[in-house]
Amino acid sequence: MKILVCITHVPDTTSKINFTDNNTKFDTTGVQFIIGPYDDYALARAIELKDAIAGTTVTVLNVGPADTEPTLRKGLAIGADDAIRVNAEPTDSFFVASQIAAIAKETPYDLILMGRESIDYNSGVVHGIVAELLGIPSISPVMKLDLDGTKAKLAREIEGGKEYLEVSLPFVAGCQEPIAEWKIPNMRGIMSARTKPLKVVEPKAVDSGVKLQKFELPPPKGSVKMIPADNVPELVNLLKNEAKVL
Repeated sequence: MKILVCITHVPDTTSKINFTDNNTKFDTTGVQFIIGPYDDYALARAIELKDAIAGTTVTVLNVGPADTEPTLRKGLAIGADDAIRVNAEPTDSFFVASQIAAIAKETPYDLILMGRESIDYNSGVVHGIVAELLGIPSISPVMKLDLDGTKAKLAREIEGGKEYLEVSLPFVAGCQEPIAEWKIPNMRGIMSARTKPLKVVEPKAVDSGVKLQKFELPPPKGSVKMIPADNVPELVNLLKNEAKVL
């Protein structure tokens, strides 16, 4: 079995976000980058399947410039067998999905896993676009994934509960917790990752039709008004007439 895990290279959630060039570019100065948290779950489940099913290989893929390679190496340290980097800026969801689909057409995979969404743009549509381009099913957000031959049994989150599904391979899954426990690279994995193959490929030409205009930070938080605990009428008045939440 061949599993492809698509991982994002995203700012750590504690990073302070700023923009440059008149708010048209993300400022990476001093920012720590990580594997997207949802992608971490996808990768962890792929490694579990690799350990359980003889002959399974796991490839990690990222669309990004050279500075994303440490993130790919972390994926290798966690247990992936090889890595692919598409040498391009991930400008938008359709562009990224098109690059992933192009790789999957050249080397068909039995299972394509990725996070339900990235934590930078939070679009949550890449898995669906990849599946459409490949003509295979897409299921998200997947919370449980078990394989039985060429069939998979899944549980996904829906409003108010869970939905249980069965699907034939191949398919694309957008993953989230608790599909697997996060895995931390050990020293042996870190050392072996240095020699595992990391292939760099040039991107396919894609006309996505999307153009970035600018980024914008959320407005700053307003001031706080302190109301004495015994002045309930004033509190109600402010909530009704100023905050307009009553």
